[in-house]
Amino acid sequence: MLLRSVAAFTGITAVFTVWAIAVSADDAKRGDFGPNPELPAPQSNIVPTIKVAPVVGWKDNAKPSTPGDLNVAAYATGLDHPRWLYVLPNGDILVAETNGPTRPEDGKGIKGWFQALFQKYAGARVPSPNRITLLRGIKPDGTAETRSVFIDGLNSPFGMALVGNALYVADTDALLKFDYHAGDTKITAQPVKVADLPGGPLNHHWTKNVIASADGSKLYVTVGSNSNAGENGLEKETDRARIIEIDPKTGTTRPFATGLRNPNGMAFEPETKDLWTVVNERDELGDDLVPDYLTSVKDGAFYGWPFSYYGQHLDPRLTKEERPDLVAKAIAPDYAIGAHTASLGLTFSSDKSLPARFAHGAFIGQHGSWNRSQPSGYKVIFVPFANGKPSGDTQDVLTGFLDADGNARGRPVGVTIAQDGALIVADDVGNAIWRVTASGRTAENTAR
Repeated sequence: MLLRSVAAFTGITAVFTVWAIAVSADDAKRGDFGPNPELPAPQSNIVPTIKVAPVVGWKDNAKPSTPGDLNVAAYATGLDHPRWLYVLPNGDILVAETNGPTRPEDGKGIKGWFQALFQKYAGARVPSPNRITLLRGIKPDGTAETRSVFIDGLNSPFGMALVGNALYVADTDALLKFDYHAGDTKITAQPVKVADLPGGPLNHHWTKNVIASADGSKLYVTVGSNSNAGENGLEKETDRARIIEIDPKTGTTRPFATGLRNPNGMAFEPETKDLWTVVNERDELGDDLVPDYLTSVKDGAFYGWPFSYYGQHLDPRLTKEERPDLVAKAIAPDYAIGAHTASLGLTFSSDKSLPARFAHGAFIGQHGSWNRSQPSGYKVIFVPFANGKPSGDTQDVLTGFLDADGNARGRPVGVTIAQDGALIVADDVGNAIWRVTASGRTAENTAR
């Protein structure tokens, strides 16, 4: 492991480059998409591929591209690293303006130094604003009527969930509860800590998302791994790479599903009411390994990380002998959504405002690749569903986040459905919130 890591460090210095290739509009035709992805043999190159898109932002009123039956407009601009979204019952939209916390153990060594460098180049190393902003209403030009700081002084907040008058916010190291009343534009009261979450000085995958069960009796929280594939030592992965279930009354936690390298978006499928998630899979096994995925989440299931991927395909960097019991029961996810796409956002559709072809399915925000020779992701896609399961090829919803020179105008993250049915997209390095509707639909006031 040590010799391989040293060789990888050396390789990083040789391949830290920027590319100028546009994302293919035909990603869905690749073998790493769909219910039965093609899984090539893993590559064990000592020189990992690092291709980083420098951030230039949206210039001259540019905006993402859509298919002909959709329209996109800026709902809010000039934000500070907006990553996650939540719609309150009165139509207000909460935006987590956030980034990673201070993690002194995550940047050690040559590899850590280069990771920090290319993350900064990609716009991912800005200080965390540590706040949640509230957007309300909509003007005739499509922008929000009002914007206010809703909660300040947080610690790398991410997920949000409302149960009655309790607003839960997942900071990077704790699940917090705030008192909320409909119409509030600012919360100043101190929160109550519901439960600690894995954090600490390493905290490699820092985002924590939260979603509530239909009756509000259970909360589900995502916790990413502390490494790519266990290279920091498996002792660093305690209580990580999983979705945990929390009793909000007592703070009691239990593992709900494990072996999920970095789950982020969660949503309940409208027909079956099953919990689904999107997961960032591991890197440095080749351009087309391992596909990120969309999957239903089964109570008690193990999804492979770090020992295997897509069921029982062994990761060559670890051996079956380390945990043969886990490898034997690892289950394959439901639907591949492309290797290295950094799929983060997830929401199920509504038939209120978008064309009929989007009435049943999942929207996914793909933040974009760094470990692929051809760029992957940098878009919002749609996976059609039928009878509670994926039922066809992915469809592009928002593209154009990379310009013709391979620069990043923006990178989509969180996605949600507004009260009127519009798709709302958080663009963290573009510092914007995008609103997607059917073509020709005029802006309407959002209910308050």
